[in-house]
Amino acid sequence: MTTQSIALRHIFDEKVYGKRLDAALSQQFSDYSRSRIQEWIQNGFVKVNGEVITSNKYKMAGFEDIEINAEIEVAGEWKPEAIDLDIVYEDDALLVINKPAGLVVHPGAGNQDGTMVNALLHHCPELANLPRAGIIHRIDKETTGLLVVAKTIAAHTNLVEQLQNRAFTREYDAVVNRVMVSGGTIDKPIGRHPTKRTSMAVVPDGKRAITHYRVVEKFLDHTHLKLRLETGRTHQIRVHMAYLKFPLVGDPLYSGRYRVPTRITPILRETLDSFKRQALHASLLGLNHPESGEYIEWRAPLPQDMSSLLEQLRENRDTFEAEE
Repeated sequence: MTTQSIALRHIFDEKVYGKRLDAALSQQFSDYSRSRIQEWIQNGFVKVNGEVITSNKYKMAGFEDIEINAEIEVAGEWKPEAIDLDIVYEDDALLVINKPAGLVVHPGAGNQDGTMVNALLHHCPELANLPRAGIIHRIDKETTGLLVVAKTIAAHTNLVEQLQNRAFTREYDAVVNRVMVSGGTIDKPIGRHPTKRTSMAVVPDGKRAITHYRVVEKFLDHTHLKLRLETGRTHQIRVHMAYLKFPLVGDPLYSGRYRVPTRITPILRETLDSFKRQALHASLLGLNHPESGEYIEWRAPLPQDMSSLLEQLRENRDTFEAEE
């Protein structure tokens, strides 16, 4: 097994009072699973105020200084594969990738090959020495757009810290069902759906999730939005928009039963019927370069399927407005 040393530290505030140690740590260090953090605690890798604590049930009092010094398994036995990558930027410290729809980011059950990790290991074999092959954040399989990959341990540590401190700029384009009057902010906690194991939901005991959104263009029964993430929870935009009753076009998990608009051309109806993924694209990514400290932004144009969808929505709007 290939391992890599990892060091994490955080001083908590009073809000963790009464929480279990493993729960507080998994919420703060969300890049690591709760089961991994529990294992670290049990193995004596976690210090609370300088004292090793080996019980996951340890109750937090607030203002604890937590140190974690552990070993983590790195890229594992995943095989390099010659899969094309749309590389937007690359230097000695990082890569920025424009991910297509349908590409799984990280291997998992049922997806051991054909993933972005397999492609990255072919492009840059040294990523095998980094946690998750250097991938800092994920986007869903059917979501397109930008994500960053670290190429060194130092860059990985820096970028993970930026992500945890909400220093990344992440902007998305989305097309949602129904007409949204204006933009706003949704601040609602997200956690595992109480009955649907593959879904997330707004739940009282979830992790805090903040999404800012603004209207770009309105159509007869749809809206083009720009959204910025302040946090990065699983399915965050999809869950928040569904919670507001403006689910993403084509979302297989959260769009609910599709309601056919009354004013719709045959070609738009065909376009909507054939749009089988969530209409979501990570169009802008900004961060401080881990070596120079310079703030850099990258943009990725809309993929063809979303561009075509917007064109059909405009034509549909113009057709019916001309008749009025």
